[in-house]
Amino acid sequence: MSCMHKLGGKLSRCSLGLTAIVLLVSGCAMVGPDYKQPEVEEPKEWIEKEEPRIKSEPEDFGKWWTALNDPVLDRLIEIAYEQNLPLRIAGIRILEARARLGIAKGTLFPQTQQAVGSYARVGASENTANIPPPGFFDSSYSDYQVSFDAAWELDFWGRFRRAVQSGIGNFEVSIADYDNTLVTLTAEVARTYVVIRTLEERLAIARENVKIQERSQRIAQVRFKGGDVSELDVSQATALLKETEALIPRLKSDLRQAYNGLSILLGILPGESGGLLVGTKGIPTVPAEVAVGIPAELLRRRPDIRGAERSMAAQSARIGFAKADLYPHFSLFGSIGFAAESSSDLFDSNSLQAFGGPAVSWDIFNYGRIKNRVRVQDAVFQGLVVNYQNTVLKAAQEVEDSMVAFLRTQEEAGLLAESVKAYKRSVDLSMLQYREGLTDYQRVLDTQRFLTLAQEGQISTQGSVVINLIAMYKALGGGWETRIGKDFVPEDIIRQMEERTDWGNLLTAEELEEPPEDPKLWQGPDW
Repeated sequence: MSCMHKLGGKLSRCSLGLTAIVLLVSGCAMVGPDYKQPEVEEPKEWIEKEEPRIKSEPEDFGKWWTALNDPVLDRLIEIAYEQNLPLRIAGIRILEARARLGIAKGTLFPQTQQAVGSYARVGASENTANIPPPGFFDSSYSDYQVSFDAAWELDFWGRFRRAVQSGIGNFEVSIADYDNTLVTLTAEVARTYVVIRTLEERLAIARENVKIQERSQRIAQVRFKGGDVSELDVSQATALLKETEALIPRLKSDLRQAYNGLSILLGILPGESGGLLVGTKGIPTVPAEVAVGIPAELLRRRPDIRGAERSMAAQSARIGFAKADLYPHFSLFGSIGFAAESSSDLFDSNSLQAFGGPAVSWDIFNYGRIKNRVRVQDAVFQGLVVNYQNTVLKAAQEVEDSMVAFLRTQEEAGLLAESVKAYKRSVDLSMLQYREGLTDYQRVLDTQRFLTLAQEGQISTQGSVVINLIAMYKALGGGWETRIGKDFVPEDIIRQMEERTDWGNLLTAEELEEPPEDPKLWQGPDW
């Protein structure tokens, strides 16, 4: 029987033994806590549930902005989704998290694997001690070697499977972060759009008041030249006119800055967003009734709550990963290859050599370092539990705050509209009386100044109504659903990454839409 055959029989028996060990290890329980989502106090109903303008029933907020019935806004949000750069960064971080998960999955397999091929020309000293006499030892010879070495720390305590669980949690956190970025983006685009429309209305009102005050100034000048009034009336009229005219440059500056902010949200240079707002004009109107869903939906819909919960799951697995170091580490190691003095004999059966066996290591004398690493991970986990609870509370607060602000600013806007109507009538009457000489110019001055202030307040409040509605939809976690069924990064970026690096199948929708299964027993590597 050849040496190769003998060695092959031994390796076959070793393979059977290794298979048995792997199956045994796969069935071992993992140390550390198995994650369970903690209970959290959540609101059962909204405070404003009796308000007729609020509908507390399940609702789809995937495209909440369509409730404003503004085609320009719809288009802006579509462009922002396609081109916003921070959103692209969040998408790329999902790809990074998926690759990091692949690293964790790779630790389930032999951690050290290398194929070695070498040639050495050896010349030994004949004057060295313990060298056989001449004739018994060739002091110069060649050494050819080809071998495959492997070392495998078995996942006896679930250490590496916990690492994979943590990687899955981090991967899901990255998706939640992307969704949260998308929620913020859609709300910010809508808010900036409303700010622009509000500033345009305020600018139009300022110009209208300038025209009114110019007419008042001309009347005062005519009466002054006629000797009916003193120069004081002309000075007061001019002062009020210039004060109102001074609003226009400031409003233009604010409007240009709002345009620039919108451009950045859309992923374009400042100054390029102006043409995108052609179409509808004026501040969008809010619907008569607004659906806000039910409080229990917050936990499922808001990405920041989902991300906080997934962070706990990832951290829980890290406790088990750290705890595994308290126990012995079982490893298998081995090497098989060929060695010969002549290259022609390298792959001869007699040149075959192999060794292998098990190894055990145990960090017994660690002086509390391992236990304290476990305690650190446990403390971090407990902090994330409290953070999760706080995130839910803050989410409820944000909804309630924006809801009450939306309702009350509607009432405020209605009262201010009546106030503006009354001030307009006061301006007309005071001008008529002043022209007839029945009152002094101070009355005209006061009514026009108060009209300007009331109109400013009314327009700003109308904008605030819509902005508060946007804030409420943001607090409800609406808007991220638009990415379902779509890639997290644009196709051109995926092509660039694939041209630069072999990503295997990790950039496919199947690998990114659904997180990998929790590794209770085994998972294949990501090649």
